[in-house]
Amino acid sequence: MRRGKLLPDGYMPRLMDRVLSDRLEQVGAVEITGTMFCGKTWTATAFGNSISRIGLTTVRQAAEADPTTALMGEAPHVIDEWQDVPAIWDEVRMRIDENAGRPGQFIMTGSAQPNKGQVHHSGAGRISRLRMRTMTLLESGRSSGMVSLAGLFRGEFEPQLVQQKLFPLADAICQGGWPSVIHHQLSDASSLLDSYFDALFEINIPRKGLNGSESRNVLQALARSLGNAPKLSTVAGDARFEQPESKASANKAAAHIEALEELFVVEAISGWDAPIRSRSRLRTKPKYYFADPSLAARLINISPDRLIADGQVFGILFESLCIHDLTVYASLLPGSSLNPVCYYKDADGLEADAVIELRDGRWAAFEIKLGENRFPEAAASLNRLKNKIARNPAARNPEPTFMAVLVGAGETARFDRESGIYIIPITALGA
Repeated sequence: MRRGKLLPDGYMPRLMDRVLSDRLEQVGAVEITGTMFCGKTWTATAFGNSISRIGLTTVRQAAEADPTTALMGEAPHVIDEWQDVPAIWDEVRMRIDENAGRPGQFIMTGSAQPNKGQVHHSGAGRISRLRMRTMTLLESGRSSGMVSLAGLFRGEFEPQLVQQKLFPLADAICQGGWPSVIHHQLSDASSLLDSYFDALFEINIPRKGLNGSESRNVLQALARSLGNAPKLSTVAGDARFEQPESKASANKAAAHIEALEELFVVEAISGWDAPIRSRSRLRTKPKYYFADPSLAARLINISPDRLIADGQVFGILFESLCIHDLTVYASLLPGSSLNPVCYYKDADGLEADAVIELRDGRWAAFEIKLGENRFPEAAASLNRLKNKIARNPAARNPEPTFMAVLVGAGETARFDRESGIYIIPITALGA
């Protein structure tokens, strides 16, 4: 894996580094998208030999006058925050064509999706998109990674001694996976989160023509309903919109959620069913999780000590942490989809916190619990799901490859023969 001349001092390797390296050998440009401060620029410069920082006023003004100025430099050339001058996209696409599709010409980073009307070409076959998220427990050194998600899909597993307690996880949730403060004090992470929200509500949201204060209320409403699939009227009511049951308020809530998704602040997790053409895949309301669980923790103003004291809130934020890490690990699996993690819920009240389905039809289901003491009920729920899918004649692949319960506090990662289900502390899981 070849690094670029711009490799930052102290760069912490990311799981997507290998994917980015491979893509640079396959296509003319790679776009790295993701929320602010997740490490896109650091990773891009780790593979780049030159850079144009569109966020700088003089650089942006030059690019607005002549977008080709943003393309000048030794390949791979990094174009940081390209969406501030959307015309750059089309120039990159044309430059790749002019150079006969030579791979590895550009690395583009973006913290927001640009106005679609300002981009004239899709970039298909020329620009490949990678989604970056904040650091997982594995990347930050909080997980041993001894239990591989890819290995579980291959049928490979060795039991592990873990002996994980809860307080380090409470700290990890509140500090988050932000690369710039990953080894700093919690107060440093708090300052970063405050800066994040200032930029979001005072600059980025108003750029989309929306009210920053209203967006803050919507985001707080989503934080309060974390792990659920709220109705738009519920979000509008929690956000203190007038007449929350009205269509106008629902549309306003939807517009704010859409903007937050475009800024990679929240991510929708869709519903799943075993039949590939099942209507429930489209009709089930999405759950919304934050780009990093620390964002939700900051919005509800909770500390690690208060998390330990409030098991219900701790459990909700721990689920968010697990969904975050599962999404990153699953995105690296061969045959993974663009949205690799779903959830299951049916009319009978049967649920599974997470389902990963690969393109070849293999799937795995997960329940998420704070402690091992909740394993029996979680295992029973997973086996009810397995039996229900097995009875469905329309199921594409009725048998799961494996099922697992992810826990916070736990002594070992092991396979429970009686239930046929793995129990895995999250600090043992890796890609």
